[in-house]
Amino acid sequence: MRDTPSGLKRYRLLAIAPAALLILVVLGLVVFPRLQRSWAAPMGPALELPTYTPSHPIPTATNAEPTNLPPTSLASLEDGTSTDTPEPTPTVTSTSTPAPLCGGPPVMYILGVGVDTEDDNYRYGLGDAIRVARIDFVTPKVTVLSLPRDLWVEIPEISQHYDITHGKLNQSFLYGGPGMGYYDGPGQGPGLMARTLDQNFGLRPDHYGAVNMITFERIVDAVGGVDVYLPTDVDGTANKIRRENMGYFYAGNNHFNGDEALRFSRIRKGIGDFNRADNQTLVLCALKAKLVNPGVLPKIPQIINAFKDSVVTDLSLEQMSQLACLLPHLKRENLVFASLPEEIFQEGMIYSEQMRNNTFALQADPQVVRGYIEQFMAGTWSSAGEETTCP
Repeated sequence: MRDTPSGLKRYRLLAIAPAALLILVVLGLVVFPRLQRSWAAPMGPALELPTYTPSHPIPTATNAEPTNLPPTSLASLEDGTSTDTPEPTPTVTSTSTPAPLCGGPPVMYILGVGVDTEDDNYRYGLGDAIRVARIDFVTPKVTVLSLPRDLWVEIPEISQHYDITHGKLNQSFLYGGPGMGYYDGPGQGPGLMARTLDQNFGLRPDHYGAVNMITFERIVDAVGGVDVYLPTDVDGTANKIRRENMGYFYAGNNHFNGDEALRFSRIRKGIGDFNRADNQTLVLCALKAKLVNPGVLPKIPQIINAFKDSVVTDLSLEQMSQLACLLPHLKRENLVFASLPEEIFQEGMIYSEQMRNNTFALQADPQVVRGYIEQFMAGTWSSAGEETTCP
């Protein structure tokens, strides 16, 4: 009997099906692990600091109080007599910490640095905007602590170069950069800054991300700009002291493109570092509002992919996707921007070993700062220093 065309077609499909299945299995065994490793691999050198963060929630067990003890049982125990009513067996109930959202750890600490250069290789540059984020994947809640760039600190692991033992906090990023050649440890600029924070104040990040000025500008443009409300005019035009012209920004509703957002964030004329950090917080709140916009939210993976080569970080693509996933779950009151109280700092001139000259710096009792840092790390900042939430 001759085979029909439909029968031959079915026969050919049956013949190639095992081969196709074999190819899929091979691809799964060979390609998928590579993709999985790439997805989970850090995008930059790790900090290699001992971490405070547990990798999984820790279940806890509690003994419930018995509620059905007979009225005579306590008296019977006291006078040595027995009771015919059997003692109830205490019940044990197991309670587990709620699972973290988005597949993240319970808590993650990330050092964020804004670098004052436009150089994508980050060989040089001061860490001029310094924030540490405590990211709680269980609540969920994000607390972002701002640290003053001019804070005078002990800088570890570089004393063999030019006898440098101290400097401003922002200089620790510069000294750790590959261009300076001062620091041989892990993590380059972010690594030395993280070790500086740990040694001085017990603040130990798990991860880091550093963004230069031009990348920040491009990210704001990529989301279509940001909307910022200003209660008063902000004058960033040049004068005899501040020669850079950052522009003049009027009170009311403003739509900033990347260049405007960057210039507004950099204004120092007539304000100190604390007010400058407040201006940066306004921009960060506006950026968060734009990222959770239904029109932008689906584009976050593409935005991450487009800028991953322009940002220095040891986060993996998987961890970045977890952070992006958490954004829509954050209530307004659970995105907190915190700062150390301004009154604990003293302004003054101090001799810089590297500059061989006096320089302006902020000084504070390290133990006082440590007290605030401990509350930040523990997630109890609301009882500590100053804080704001996004409007």
